[in-house]
Amino acid sequence: MSERVVAVGRGPVSVEELVAVARDGAAVELTEEAVGAVARARAVVDRLAAAPTPAYGISTGFGALATRHIPTEMRAQLQRSLVRSHAAGSGPEVEREVVRALMLLRLSTLATGHTGVRVETAQLLAGLLTHGITPVVREYGSLGCSGDLAPLSHCALALMGEGEVRDAAGTLMPAAEALAAAGLAPVELVAKEGLALINGTDGMLGMLVLAIQDLRMLLRTADVAAAMSVEGQLATDRVFAPELQAIRPHPGQADSAANLTVLLKDSGVVASHRGPDCNRVQDAYSLRCSPQVHGAARDTVDHAASVAARELASAVDNPVVLADEERVESNGNFHGAPVAYVLDFLAIVAADVASISERRTDRFLDKARNHGLPPFLADDPGVDSGHMIAQYTQAAIVSELKRLAVPASVDSIPSSAMQEDHVSMGWSAARKLRRSVDGLTRVVAIEVLTAARALDLRAPLEPSPATGAVVGLLRASGIEGPGPDRHLSPEIEAAVALVASGAVLSAAESVTGALR
Repeated sequence: MSERVVAVGRGPVSVEELVAVARDGAAVELTEEAVGAVARARAVVDRLAAAPTPAYGISTGFGALATRHIPTEMRAQLQRSLVRSHAAGSGPEVEREVVRALMLLRLSTLATGHTGVRVETAQLLAGLLTHGITPVVREYGSLGCSGDLAPLSHCALALMGEGEVRDAAGTLMPAAEALAAAGLAPVELVAKEGLALINGTDGMLGMLVLAIQDLRMLLRTADVAAAMSVEGQLATDRVFAPELQAIRPHPGQADSAANLTVLLKDSGVVASHRGPDCNRVQDAYSLRCSPQVHGAARDTVDHAASVAARELASAVDNPVVLADEERVESNGNFHGAPVAYVLDFLAIVAADVASISERRTDRFLDKARNHGLPPFLADDPGVDSGHMIAQYTQAAIVSELKRLAVPASVDSIPSSAMQEDHVSMGWSAARKLRRSVDGLTRVVAIEVLTAARALDLRAPLEPSPATGAVVGLLRASGIEGPGPDRHLSPEIEAAVALVASGAVLSAAESVTGALR
């Protein structure tokens, strides 16, 4: 667990704060401002609950059952029934970081004072995060409209002391036991609280923010891999010149090209074929157009980040409390379309960046296209297969990524007796994006692994200091250079770990400084 404490209620949760809580286990506390806002909203709900006029979400049923007025003495049961019935997830457990992200984002919405929960309910949610208690959330159950109902219901169930959780050590146990061990008492939900705890887009938003964080690192790493491939395949760096990028002024393209230029600076391999004797007119698209593809990916990630920023500043609930006007209003802000669309866009990005990476890798292995390197970079071709099947692994992943790029957000399916007749499927879009990010990581790692082997085979020509630092990292991590065939899977997994951790990027940046 981290010793850091993230204060919730001074404004939108930042990306850095979300990552600290979700991945690093940072503790959480509500600010005084948040406590005041929550209390003011609760006072409005209490007044409406006591009024004879029915108010949706407070003294009525929900969804298609919203026309039924619920007597005062049955409202606590209504909240329990809502959470228990909606905690209907199925399938494998969702990752701890995702559950912590969605819990933090729900707490952030509660802290705005637009949901009507009690202060003690919001503080208990903060307590679960601080003590590392993670409710068990299942893979399936959210349609991404009326929020991520089933995932959030599993979290609300834990606040009631019901269902299963994992403690800070990862041990599976009943929620009541985990709460007791942490010195926390479960809450008995009252009017409006059950609905306020489950009616948000927090799961899909949390996964979007984490994916953006990962993709920004991976796209810089893809530039590193591309530079190694350009160098290892005796391609030119002149196509990355800033004056060429300026005549098509996409910002991401300019950044990627600038990265490639600085990564290839002082390369002995590039210098060896820069003179008048070079008869290469144009390089293949997968080499020459790397900035165009990587850059378009960057621009798409930036668009997704702008959507995420607006969502982080939002209070998603229905009905919503307008405390200053002392009223509660129904609305449609729970619809996940804005988030679902960009989740799908990013799956396309992951697939295409992986696709061009695989094409660069494949060129290394073909004797007709690799400019003097041995077939498949094998030590003794025919006896040895070199990296032949590493490219098969890449190809299998890229094929899977293309399937994952099919949008989920166009696949609405009606629910709740046709009351909820158009849904976003944003949760599904987020789940497949997580698989896409993992696949891209693996494809880029195999390109780095293969390009490093090729650069070693170019000796005595020296790679650039930046790409040489990456080769050095691989060798220092136990990934051997060229030689007879050996068990390749452990080397691939080691390269994947180095890419995923950011170590490959850090090795290059130790020479270049921070890449764009």
